[in-house]
Amino acid sequence: MIHSMTGYAAASRDLGSAVLNFEIKSVNSRYLDIGFRIGEDLRFLEMALRERISERVGRGKIEVRGYLQSQTGQGGGARRQTPDASMLAELGRLQDEVRQTLPQAAPLSVAEVLRWPGVLADDALSAEQLQVAGLELFSGLLDEFVASRNREGAKLRDVLRDRATRMREQVAAVKPLVPVALAAYQERLATKLREAVANLDEDRIRQEIGVFAAKIDVAEELARLITHLDELDRVLMKGGAVGKRLDFLMQELNREANTLASKSVSSDVTVIALELKLLIEQMREQVQNLE
Repeated sequence: MIHSMTGYAAASRDLGSAVLNFEIKSVNSRYLDIGFRIGEDLRFLEMALRERISERVGRGKIEVRGYLQSQTGQGGGARRQTPDASMLAELGRLQDEVRQTLPQAAPLSVAEVLRWPGVLADDALSAEQLQVAGLELFSGLLDEFVASRNREGAKLRDVLRDRATRMREQVAAVKPLVPVALAAYQERLATKLREAVANLDEDRIRQEIGVFAAKIDVAEELARLITHLDELDRVLMKGGAVGKRLDFLMQELNREANTLASKSVSSDVTVIALELKLLIEQMREQVQNLE
């Protein structure tokens, strides 16, 4: 399986007092570039999240977003807080003991009681709770993110194989055109030379034709094109991180297509060479998306 560098996934989890949200997306990059846009209350998770991404992803510019969204109460109001009954009882006992010793002491006001540490139950999430929930949620999110890159990679593989098949057809079409071009040149050259020099030796004609045949011989270029296409198929079947290898193959294919065009002595071969270059460029654009 080959992997695209383009992917996206999002996930959230209700933690009671808040909803934890994560989003991860990626685009093309020569290297692995991970950036975070997360709330300060989740910042302590960044190193662990970075390590998990690095274990699963090889290349791409990746952006991770994460934040906690506070829950609201019924009707969209603020979350309801309830005094801790045990703390209220303990405060009452302490107040009674103090006033037995100091009768002149003023009783606690409601505001003072509510401000007393521990009276209002604090259901804020601890760092330990956030770490457990955050890493668990991100693990599933990362699975979906990698799966989305794999699905995109499968589509790109199909595109590349289609273009490779069309290139093979074009290469096969060149082979019968070269002998035809050589025969036509031989006829034209022989006629012109005989007209110019009445007593021209036939050996001289054969020498000139031999030189021309060597110049337009594209058998080596066609063989290398097929070899590179075979390697393209092998790399696509092997899968994994193939982007850099395929990018090199695109350069080699383009080099052979350019040589084929430069050696062309017929409009048909020139058209085929240009079509090959177009197909290679289409493949190169897709290869830029692969990890």
